[in-house]
Amino acid sequence: MAGEKKVFGFEEVARHNVTKDCWIIIAGKVYDVTPFMDEHPGGDEVLLAVTGKDATSDFEDIGHSDSAREMMEKYHIGQIDASTIPAKRTYVNPQQAPNHANKDNDFLIKILQFLVPIMILGLAFGIRQYTKSEYPETDISKTATFSTYTAKKSSSTGHDT
Repeated sequence: MAGEKKVFGFEEVARHNVTKDCWIIIAGKVYDVTPFMDEHPGGDEVLLAVTGKDATSDFEDIGHSDSAREMMEKYHIGQIDASTIPAKRTYVNPQQAPNHANKDNDFLIKILQFLVPIMILGLAFGIRQYTKSEYPETDISKTATFSTYTAKKSSSTGHDT
């Protein structure tokens, strides 16, 4: 009878989920890996992450060596009562409240796309008006008109014979 392993319920195994007391379930067997926590090549976080669930797929996905599988036997303390393992739950996205912030952002962007060019145009007009009143001799429109007038007058006077 000493060779018989105990049968554990899932809830009992799931309670052992800390570094100083860590049990995991792999292929229907329960392992007390507490003494192995510091030695595990992946660190204790990896073992803690698989507590409270059937870690068989996680264990197989890593591809543990034969020596790792043999080493596990010294941590084997019993079997899991399969009837106590909760059915696998499929992941369901949590219901989220409608996101009105996104609509508000779209509205804000549209307003800014309209207002920013108008503000730039207004700023340019304001700067032009300011420089026109401060430095009237630099008014481009008057200078251009004067230059055109002078050019026409000089070209017409140069051909008089």
